[in-house]
Amino acid sequence: MESHQHHHAHESSSNIRTAFFLNFGFTILEIFGGLWTNSIAILSDAVHDLGDSISLGLAWYLDRYSKRDPDRRFSYGYRRFSLLGALINAAVLLVGSTFVLSEAIPRILNPEPSNARGMIAFAIAGIIINGAAVLRLKGNQSLNVRVVAWHLLEDVLGWVAVLIVAIILLFVDIHILDPILSVIIVLYVLFNVMRNTREIISLFLQGVPVHIDIDEINRKLSEVEHVESTHHTHIWSLDGEHHVLSTHVVVEESLSKEQMQCVKEDVKQVLKKADCSSPYEFSHLTIEIEYGGADCAMAADCSSPADCSSP
Repeated sequence: MESHQHHHAHESSSNIRTAFFLNFGFTILEIFGGLWTNSIAILSDAVHDLGDSISLGLAWYLDRYSKRDPDRRFSYGYRRFSLLGALINAAVLLVGSTFVLSEAIPRILNPEPSNARGMIAFAIAGIIINGAAVLRLKGNQSLNVRVVAWHLLEDVLGWVAVLIVAIILLFVDIHILDPILSVIIVLYVLFNVMRNTREIISLFLQGVPVHIDIDEINRKLSEVEHVESTHHTHIWSLDGEHHVLSTHVVVEESLSKEQMQCVKEDVKQVLKKADCSSPYEFSHLTIEIEYGGADCAMAADCSSPADCSSP
């Protein structure tokens, strides 16, 4: 499991690095291409991609930084730095999308002619380069990588729109299509970015990850042999992919020390199972075994842990 997670982490960092270099290299070409073709869609995307490149570079750095081992300062490790990268990326994407809207809306009111043939050439190149980067990131569950993928998917959709508009402009002078399609794509991407941003903020506030049902977990733990009930079950996430769980498990008072250890192992196996829609992926588990509710060190009537008996 640990070896698999290490390989997966290295792969995510490598994929973000690839996305960064592809995006930055193509941004330079876009700037010249937008000026040459007089296309607001290409110029807007070039400026947007420049911001994307900066945020992708930051995401790459923070993703690598998040792989550092735990130390005295960050006992859980540095994975939340990856979550910080996702938040910064989302903010940059929101600002960039607002800029594109500010450029596209005036063009709807006052359309300008564009070089259709040049737009077609750049659109095909943009679809291939950004599409390849999106495929590299496909399937990764890290929020940092998911937000990066939305950066690149927005670019792919933008270039598809440019291609469609350019082909139409070869035959009909309807230049208003260029800014209209840009607005539609930006609004679509903004909707998905806002959804991801809401999840990022929830994780920063230590909310339960959206794909984990804490009631279902409590029910499964209560079904373990010799377990009477559970309480103080808390779940939060380090980076949207690696999660932390702590819980108090109440067992029968007649259990021996060996039986209690077996119960703890059974509880761990339940938590490691991936029999729901998504794997739990708990990186840290804290399980406290208790004899009855009065045994809980966190009981409301205890002034301090020393006032409560422990097994």
